[in-house]
Amino acid sequence: MANNKKFDNSPINWYPGHMAKTRREISEKLNLIDIVYEVIDARMPRSSKIVDVDDLIKDKPRILIMTKYDLCDKVETDKFISYYKDLGYYVIPVDLMSGSNVNKIVDVSEKVLESENEKRKLKGLKPRNIRALILGIPNVGKSTLINRLVGKKSAGVGNKPGFTKSLSWIRIHKNIDLLDTPGILWPKLEDQESAHVLAAFSAIKEDILNDDQIASFILKKLYQLYPKSLEERYGIVELDDDLIEAYDLIASKRGALGRGGIADYERVSSIIIQDFKNGYFGPVTFDRLEKE
Repeated sequence: MANNKKFDNSPINWYPGHMAKTRREISEKLNLIDIVYEVIDARMPRSSKIVDVDDLIKDKPRILIMTKYDLCDKVETDKFISYYKDLGYYVIPVDLMSGSNVNKIVDVSEKVLESENEKRKLKGLKPRNIRALILGIPNVGKSTLINRLVGKKSAGVGNKPGFTKSLSWIRIHKNIDLLDTPGILWPKLEDQESAHVLAAFSAIKEDILNDDQIASFILKKLYQLYPKSLEERYGIVELDDDLIEAYDLIASKRGALGRGGIADYERVSSIIIQDFKNGYFGPVTFDRLEKE
């Protein structure tokens, strides 16, 4: 491939029909729900938060669950945790690999809804199971979280966005029934910075995007936020706007060369995306709180 590569910067948008259907079904079942588990990715604590979630869940009590806390830059993500707590959210960061903090979800749910069961008791009614709704963007780890809550494999787990296809009830605790939902986005991804962050962390289906677009964004973001990690992985200390020198360097280091020793840019893009997925740049958080 010749060295006149141009990187595609066209806008990202993805809103398949099943997401609109899921939103309708959530609205129809909302009157059954006592509490909402809003799941976001600790590596993108702003970009992974459903933009119009308040319109969707109305005034239901909620717990904000930050998955993949073990993979994030805790210094930056903890700023978001404080920010969301200041806004009045219950925030629980969880490590899906070890299950750390998962049990807190049950404890906080029971605490939040304690007054409801007290009201039932005063009316002479028996306490009933908490009915929770879990929602979040695609590939945020909802199914893995549910399996951790249940203690065994009950929800299907896939590493592609759109794996869960329908709403279903699951008993996750003797006192909690959970309504699982497919991952949803919002109809128009107006913030293209956040859209690219979502794409980098595989929340948007890969086959509708250009690998070069995702890989070039990852490189630029790493250079902006984690230049040391980029240098340690690829030996990149400077990043030109056209990325050609960086791509050539990666191609040379990783053997992604075609005939005549010319860099194969498609292979380089694949290498960058896979290295990022595999966590080879260390803990990262791609969102930042805007400075006061």
